[in-house]
Amino acid sequence: MLRVGLTGGVACGKSTVGQALAARGAHFLQADTLAHRLYEPGEPVYHAIVDRFGRGILNDGGTINRARLANVAFPDRIGELNAIVHPAVVEAQNRWMQECQQSDPRGIAIVEAALLIEAGAAKDFDKIVVIKCNTDQKIARYAERAKISIEDAAKEVARRSAAQFTDEQKAERADFVIDNSQSFAETERQVQNVWTQLTRYAAEH
Repeated sequence: MLRVGLTGGVACGKSTVGQALAARGAHFLQADTLAHRLYEPGEPVYHAIVDRFGRGILNDGGTINRARLANVAFPDRIGELNAIVHPAVVEAQNRWMQECQQSDPRGIAIVEAALLIEAGAAKDFDKIVVIKCNTDQKIARYAERAKISIEDAAKEVARRSAAQFTDEQKAERADFVIDNSQSFAETERQVQNVWTQLTRYAAEH
């Protein structure tokens, strides 16, 4: 089983690339999906977050309001939040990769995580793929995704980016870099190139 970490900056198209690799046959997991589950009432992570950040981050039904939590955590307390969430997410994604290995020993398992490198999880993977694009594209894509103005998106991208390594710092730690700032066809070409190399590496190891 080849373990591949997929990461990149805010709104660079990590999920798009992940889905493209999944369509080619990879097992694919988004770490954010794991985090959503860990945030559910009754989970240890849920209780730890509420204890640390207060009940003001909760919806009326008792679930965590992620927007409120983000407003409290970014930028000064993001380290506190990550210290709670990251170890649990890393443990869960490693458990998922072990399950993939049992079911498909010669396959490729890809985990998409925005803070994969920052969380110290790069050591859990055989290869790291970093997605990058320029700042204007990040802002435009975030605005479209979140259905907010360009001005608000620019502030949010800056706020979230401050909690991450820069694209250049991520790229320095990558085995493969995909530049998602051009056409869809060009991104697909790069994805295919990376997939070809990953499958070759998986077959050899």
